[in-house]
Amino acid sequence: MSAPTLEDDAMTRFEVPEFEDLPEDLQARISQETEEAGFTPNVFSAFASKPSHFRAFFEYHDALVDDTALDREEVEMIVVAVSGRNHCYYCNVAHGALLRIYSGDPELADQLVANYRQADISEKRMAMLDVAVTLTEAPDEVTEAHLERLAGVGYSAEAMWDIAAVTAFFNLSNRMAMFADMRPNEEFQTMGR
Repeated sequence: MSAPTLEDDAMTRFEVPEFEDLPEDLQARISQETEEAGFTPNVFSAFASKPSHFRAFFEYHDALVDDTALDREEVEMIVVAVSGRNHCYYCNVAHGALLRIYSGDPELADQLVANYRQADISEKRMAMLDVAVTLTEAPDEVTEAHLERLAGVGYSAEAMWDIAAVTAFFNLSNRMAMFADMRPNEEFQTMGR
């Protein structure tokens, strides 16, 4: 496979670096992602502009999806609901595609982006999203009652921590994507439909 190309339009407000100019560890990670996805997700191209932040961002991302009491569908549901509330175009499209793949439901991501409260999901997952959205929109309003509700529908203490960690991380991600005007790859538009 030839070296990945970082698309100049991955973000509009900052310059996207040349792949060949990146440190070897970033080149290796981007090559791996490109091979697995069949294209280079623009978030990798964008974060490559600051290698130390790239490393920290993706190391924490990997910990959140690899070491969690949540299933991957739940992780992506949180990402999409939070990104919908934040109006993050990149994450709505990219993680909407991932949610369609992990859930096998071609409509769920659209429901969560538009209004998660009208989504066809279980009471347990609605409780999860209610807490994630409250933490997104009004973090000072999260109370013990939110944790009690999560426990009442079956989430462990570890899962509750993970709900908050995924929510917090993707609020950061949304804000960076919006600030840099990261653009979703066209490939994400049709994935899982």
